[in-house]
Amino acid sequence: MSSQFGLLNTRRFAPFFGTQFLGAFNDNLFKNALVVLLTFQATSWTTLTPEVLTNLAAGIFILPFFLFSATAGQLADKYDKARLARLTKLLEIVIMGVAVLGFVVHSLAVLLAALFLLGLQSALFGPVKYAILPQHLREDELVGGNALVESGTFVAILVGTLAGGLLAAVDGATTWIALAGLVVAVLGYLCSRGIPVAPAPVPELVVGLNPFTETWRNVGFARQNRTVFLSILGISWFWLYGAMFLAQFPVYAKNVLGGNETTVTLLLAVFTVGIGIGSLLCDRLSAGHVEIGLVPFGSIGLTVFGIDLAFASPDLLPAGAPLPLAGVLAMHQTWRVLFDLFALGLFGGFFIVPLYALIQLRSAPEQRARIIAANNILNALFMVCGALAAAGLLGNGLSIPALFGIAALCNAAVAVYIYSLVPEFMLRFIAWLLIHSVYRLQQNGLENIPQDGPAILVCNHVSFVDPIVIAAASRRPIRFVMDHRIYRLPVINFIFRHMHTIPIAPAREDAAMMAAAFEEVAHALAAGELVAIFPEGRITDNGEIYPFRPGVQQIVGRTPVAVIPMALQGLWGSFFSRKDGPAMSNPLRAGLFARIALSVGPAVAPAAATPEHLREIVAALRGDWR
Repeated sequence: MSSQFGLLNTRRFAPFFGTQFLGAFNDNLFKNALVVLLTFQATSWTTLTPEVLTNLAAGIFILPFFLFSATAGQLADKYDKARLARLTKLLEIVIMGVAVLGFVVHSLAVLLAALFLLGLQSALFGPVKYAILPQHLREDELVGGNALVESGTFVAILVGTLAGGLLAAVDGATTWIALAGLVVAVLGYLCSRGIPVAPAPVPELVVGLNPFTETWRNVGFARQNRTVFLSILGISWFWLYGAMFLAQFPVYAKNVLGGNETTVTLLLAVFTVGIGIGSLLCDRLSAGHVEIGLVPFGSIGLTVFGIDLAFASPDLLPAGAPLPLAGVLAMHQTWRVLFDLFALGLFGGFFIVPLYALIQLRSAPEQRARIIAANNILNALFMVCGALAAAGLLGNGLSIPALFGIAALCNAAVAVYIYSLVPEFMLRFIAWLLIHSVYRLQQNGLENIPQDGPAILVCNHVSFVDPIVIAAASRRPIRFVMDHRIYRLPVINFIFRHMHTIPIAPAREDAAMMAAAFEEVAHALAAGELVAIFPEGRITDNGEIYPFRPGVQQIVGRTPVAVIPMALQGLWGSFFSRKDGPAMSNPLRAGLFARIALSVGPAVAPAAATPEHLREIVAALRGDWR
């Protein structure tokens, strides 16, 4: 994890990080202070109930993202993003002046207007925030950079929430809130002045002023890549889910746990610390590259701990409410609630960071800011709908714990739907789980796999899970050519089918299947895909490498592409190799966390890709593992 923190010492990241941190801090200082004031002093501001007010405030803050993100995305593609960042921070200073006016005249309408304008400012900064990272960071820094941004954002949410809650509880709260907001806005502007130039990718772009037309166009850009669009839907659902939980915390603390303003701050602190830690762990768990296998892992945790939170919540308001923080912590249910909130945040970090990095990596650079704007639009739409649905359900008598439980069940349904549409997420999860639970994978020479364009990967065949291990190590999807008998094995056939594996049979057994397989390989290479084959044609039953068959020569003879030799080591004798392997004589090698390795050699030219030469290279890569 040290590499990602090293970015904080660079000018290409640190000023941007400070700008983002202070912006998130200020948003949450003002928003939480306002929500706490409206929850515990509602009668002095309005006749609306606190339950309705908190969800109304959440909806007002989010609404500008829906209305103005399309324009913001166009501006971020047309103009220097560093300059736009500075302009949005100047706007923030003006908005905090409006908030000061609202406190001075004691007007809820003016304060809600300031909240709306803060949402507008955040909507303008959103495309800048995520589109600037790929311009200033390398691909291998992208996950770490996103992890720092997400964890920093939620630390800022935590600190801003703490500050807002504390300021709302002191005498002369309105004066302190207004002063703090102005000071932080000025500091944010000063940080923004250090952001390096981020040139516009499409300076000739004509900005459309119709938000509805441009919104539809931006969504259209996102829909061009199915995985990107469904990732955006996943992010949008996460923000609906997370924002719904956050919006209920003030009333939950007061009417379920029987606490006061300090209890609200504690709940938010635990939740946001969980997200911050989960985000930072992503870089380590994904080994520095975009690992979308963490996304299903995150969604499982979001469901399990959301349901448990519903059951962990007290059924009756404790006697003597509102209780001080010590009184709330004295209840045994509180600790289970806090654990659930921390776990929700932790798994939320696993869920959200890979999805943001995936969108940045797979979006066309000239449309990236507008695609991120489409993400923000859909995020806003989902959150507004979530806020309205929550307000409606709570207004009709549903309890907050029941709302949490229903949301968690909906989360499970949404996850299953998205993973059914894009099996790549679940397949990467299975692969990630395999090499982090059954095995410990050492990776060497992965940089030899080209980042784009077609290539043939050739590897020795040691076990039934070789394709899953190789797929887990590769940063790109791979099409495997596989013996049809292994392809049809129960259970793992589901995995191979969704990996778009190409089944093949020997010519003497099924010449038509063999011809169809070579035809499919040619189409895949023509489309710029990676194709992997196991030239031995069988899984080894003695640990040795069998002679390579001439299939590679046939493939490159028709489609001349680079051939990348690979060697798997350590899988022989493991759970998934042949039954007559050495596992029985050395059971520790076959146990959990067995050490395995994948070594990748330099590319071999098509003309040199003879079976004998490739076998020699793979044998050398394997070395003396045994």
